[in-house]
Amino acid sequence: MNKLMTLSIAAGLAFGLGTAAYAAGGMKMDMSGNAGGNMNMDKDMNRGSTKPAGPTDAALADGVVQKVDRQAGMVTIQHGELKNVGMPPMTMAYKAKDAAMVDRAKEGEKIRFRLEDLNGTYTITRLEKK
Repeated sequence: MNKLMTLSIAAGLAFGLGTAAYAAGGMKMDMSGNAGGNMNMDKDMNRGSTKPAGPTDAALADGVVQKVDRQAGMVTIQHGELKNVGMPPMTMAYKAKDAAMVDRAKEGEKIRFRLEDLNGTYTITRLEKK
């Protein structure tokens, strides 16, 4: 056998064994697919639940409204880490899913909100006063 074929077979076996161990629950994978990682993508995955975590199951993040641009439908929020979208603490303007959210937002107000990546745009999908 040539070297390329041997490497291909070894890689296929390694992938197959890793995938089988993961599926059997004997190994956890991190987001990059590496074995032994500690990032669990679905808290219910190992409890036998088939229901994926959705926006209604997720906790809201705390923030403070810094600016409201009603015409653009944008709210600038100072916030801590947003784990669901992998964002560190920062202040940034986000598009609101609907105009009612923008109308409710007031500068300087403490809020709780949900941010999601909708088609490549970070969008506020839920906003409530704290």
